[in-house]
Amino acid sequence: MTQSFSKIKRKFMVLILLFALFGLAFIASIVFGQTPVSFQEALSSFTNYNEESTEHIIIQTDRLPRAIIGTVIGASLAIAGALMQALTKNPLASPSIFGINHGAIFFVVVGVVFFSISSLIHLTGLAFLGAAVAAFIVYFLGSLGRNGLTPIKIVLAGAAISALFQSYTQAMLVLNETGLQDVLFWLAGSISGRTLDMLVPVLPFIGIAMMVAMFMGKAINLMTTGDDIAKGMGQNVVLVKGLMGILVVLLAGSSVAVVGSVGFIGLVIPHIARFFAGNDYRWVIPFSALLGAVLLIAADVLARILIMPQEVPLGVMTALVGGPFFVYLARRGVSKL
Repeated sequence: MTQSFSKIKRKFMVLILLFALFGLAFIASIVFGQTPVSFQEALSSFTNYNEESTEHIIIQTDRLPRAIIGTVIGASLAIAGALMQALTKNPLASPSIFGINHGAIFFVVVGVVFFSISSLIHLTGLAFLGAAVAAFIVYFLGSLGRNGLTPIKIVLAGAAISALFQSYTQAMLVLNETGLQDVLFWLAGSISGRTLDMLVPVLPFIGIAMMVAMFMGKAINLMTTGDDIAKGMGQNVVLVKGLMGILVVLLAGSSVAVVGSVGFIGLVIPHIARFFAGNDYRWVIPFSALLGAVLLIAADVLARILIMPQEVPLGVMTALVGGPFFVYLARRGVSKL
């Protein structure tokens, strides 16, 4: 009992530290950029807003929305990755690796290039549909064969579907070069230029998906022990897996609809979360949400200051972190979650 209480206390301490780290990252996102802003000036923009102050305008119209969007999307992608790794029992699973992001982008590009769709609500629907189609195809292909779904087969299926959707997207843009500029920010992934008006339509989907995921920790823990054991304990495995798949589609589809393709958050963050929380998904999911928000905000800050006055695409920054980590996981081999 004492040992168990000590572990819980330690996890609460880590959670508090992560909240503090998130707070620092959020403040850094407000303060740092092409136009330097002091902490006092940033605070003043909230307590005594001056519409004639350039710094105040920049903070309220650009940096604050970017920090909020980075928080929500980073948490969404990290939770989606944690759910996918638990669902497939594959430490290499993530929305980007399994083609879900590319499927969502493909459907968005089709809507923009060929049907001139510009409404965010309609593009969000297309992103959801593309994410769902990609997820279904990958899961179906990974389940074929004598041994059913295996980590290796689902990785191969995800890589194949990712390549397929990417090639189709590039082919469409080659045939219709005028549509390239309209979808370029979705392809590269960026928070720059995003407003809270772009986040609002998807916020209900993200909020509901996050809340459901937070309450599913116990069911996910039971499912990761194996389908037979979970069924023996009275769990409806099909229902739990189906619900997890829906949550992944909602979280990943919403993220792509707002910021485009941002990879590796869903791959890297769940591993870091499990380093602190172990394999208990009642802790892994909230840890992943905080760590995902911190990483995406930090990547956005670096993207805007590295080559000022230009910005590095956000997807490039996350790839710089996630690429080597992916290679490390691949070399270490597939292990149990």
